Amino acid sequence: MDFLSILIGKTIILFSRTFNLGSGSTWPGHIALKLNQNFCRNILSKSKAIKIVVAGTNGKTTTGKLIASVLKASQKTYAHNVAGANLLNGLASELIQNSTLFGRIDKDYLIFESDEFALPQILENVNPDYLICLNLFRDQLDRYGELDSIAKRWKNSIDKHDSITLILNADDPLITYLGENRKNKFYFGLDGKENLKRLKHGADSIFCPKCSTRLTFEKVYFSHLGIWRCGNCQFERPKPTIIRASFYPLDGIYNKYNTIAANLLLNKLRFNNDQIVEGLKKFKPAFGRQEKISYKGKAINLFLAKNPTSFNESLATIMDLRAENILIVLNDRIPDGLDVSWIWDIGIERILDSDINIMVSGDRTYDMALRLKYAGIFFHSEENLENAINSMVDNLDSDEKLYVLPNYSAMLDVRKILLGRKLL
Repeated sequence: MDFLSILIGKTIILFSRTFNLGSGSTWPGHIALKLNQNFCRNILSKSKAIKIVVAGTNGKTTTGKLIASVLKASQKTYAHNVAGANLLNGLASELIQNSTLFGRIDKDYLIFESDEFALPQILENVNPDYLICLNLFRDQLDRYGELDSIAKRWKNSIDKHDSITLILNADDPLITYLGENRKNKFYFGLDGKENLKRLKHGADSIFCPKCSTRLTFEKVYFSHLGIWRCGNCQFERPKPTIIRASFYPLDGIYNKYNTIAANLLLNKLRFNNDQIVEGLKKFKPAFGRQEKISYKGKAINLFLAKNPTSFNESLATIMDLRAENILIVLNDRIPDGLDVSWIWDIGIERILDSDINIMVSGDRTYDMALRLKYAGIFFHSEENLENAINSMVDNLDSDEKLYVLPNYSAMLDVRKILLGRKLL
């Protein structure tokens, strides 16, 4: 049965890529799981690869790619579901792509990024050697629900797998709590140089996950990430194993977390600092994550902004880069979540300068336009995305850049216009 699933899956992948219909990152796995719900378990039982799962609201793809960059530079073989298909069918598709027809996977490492809601199912089917938990922020509330419910599902699932080594963000209270009563856990965090001094509007997790008392913060790096403590039950931020990296290949505080998390995992895999730095210097951003694209001879930088926290941090980062031209693209399709009310939790008033050239586009052009209007920011609007991109690009000076902040499906639309294809 698995032979048939793999044969069908490889045929679909070949057909999809030959005719530029996509990367074949979901349907092969979907069919395989329909034919055999234990497909992933069966294939992985034949593999000696070290299995790594990366979970979190923001940074999964980038962290997985950072790890992969070091593995590649060290001449290790690996597979990684970098296309963003992070449900179980996406993992199954990745296994099909990297296996022989008889289900053998000859790789040193397998890197799987996991959707927040799918993590329990993925842990059950993969039983990884390492699990990196980056953060939990509000995202797609109409699908996921509130953070507390996600964290409880995660902890209940993780507690069933004693053999997993946890790599956890010490600066996120909900992520820290996942390590309660565990021995094989290691924490990463920041070194404390960045500090907002107080929580901003829209901070996501400010209550103790153990006793529900409001946490006190000595330092805040962004959203609810920082040095925190519960005055009631004394639950507090643990001392991190690692607080900095020797080299950061991407801009932004949020990417410092991704880089430090990757460093900690690689340290546990016995890669030395020289190997890690060499690999990170060869790193290329994943699609849409600070990706640089040339279009009509002009430079375009894509910064995925899919929820309040990622939008705030992407916006803050491009302001630090002295952005003068910004295109914001907002959609409300299934991958994005149908509820776009989260845009009112973006700190536009405190981040954006009023003299920047801004255009808004996408399926929900006028929702974002209204948000900017209430923020007192002048902007242009254009519902047709291709027209919006061309209008912005045609008016750039030769030395100017266009920064595009799209949410997920909008990012795919932007890339299709710029590159003539949807994904990779």
